[in-house]
Amino acid sequence: MSDSRSDSAAGWAIDVRGMTKRFDTRTVVNQIDLRVREGQIYGFLGPNGSGKTTFIRMLCGLLRADGGEGTCLGFDVIRESAAIKRQVGYMTQRFSFYEDLTIEENLAFVARVYGVPNPKKAVAEGLEHLGLAHRKNQLAGQLSGGWKQRMALAACLLHKPRLLLLDEPTAGVDPKARRDFWDEIHGLAAQGLTFLVTTHYMDEAELCDRLAYISLGNLLVDGTPAEVIQKARLSTWSVTGPALIDLAQKLRAEPGVEQAVAFGKSLHVSGGDAELLDQAITRHRTTVHEWTKIPACLEDAFIHLMQAK
Repeated sequence: MSDSRSDSAAGWAIDVRGMTKRFDTRTVVNQIDLRVREGQIYGFLGPNGSGKTTFIRMLCGLLRADGGEGTCLGFDVIRESAAIKRQVGYMTQRFSFYEDLTIEENLAFVARVYGVPNPKKAVAEGLEHLGLAHRKNQLAGQLSGGWKQRMALAACLLHKPRLLLLDEPTAGVDPKARRDFWDEIHGLAAQGLTFLVTTHYMDEAELCDRLAYISLGNLLVDGTPAEVIQKARLSTWSVTGPALIDLAQKLRAEPGVEQAVAFGKSLHVSGGDAELLDQAITRHRTTVHEWTKIPACLEDAFIHLMQAK
């Protein structure tokens, strides 16, 4: 069987239904359906322990699903996992390279593992493309978080995958390195590479073409960032003024107030029932604070989803 399929299920890089994984009696991924188009950046969000990493490992063949069906890159996700592995790059949460080897040595090792043709040339191109050439002789263990992340991405790309699975790739990385990393992701997506990215950063989630939110193994919502916000159907107020912490504590005790969360020097007060929320905040509205009705943001929507389960 060929390692490449041009159809990819009519443009779907990922097209799976009912994906399920159990450990003993505990179901950690429960009947998840997911479709990701080729060239999309798809954000996969949810709290720690929600099943995101388990789902990703099932997609790339590191874990065998207990139920479900579908395709990844045109290959059967259950029966053809070996073929999928050869066309997927997987960047784990933790740095998983040899810290006592140089950047170049690490990439050369990965190239040999994947059987990359002309590995010396592939490594040189990877170093150049990710801006690592001037650091190629530096030990991996001496790199900052941002440079380790860049090296890990270069390693993922050596065998020219069609799909990248990135599991919290920017955790613990400074803001500039995160921005540079996402610039690189968008550039690669423009060339046709598909991404499934898990993240806890809402600014990163907003950079995705589509999002899915998973909690306790269940897919709660998916869509564009704007659609996810709309589906939450939240009414939200911004409050500024003194003693906001005290005000938040009082508001949280009110029926209709689902969240009262600090956003910089303001407070976001939200609820799913606009009328009930208005009744609740009326009892606390004084001239001391300024209240402004605002559109809900993505973080408001995800906090709402977390509290709903």
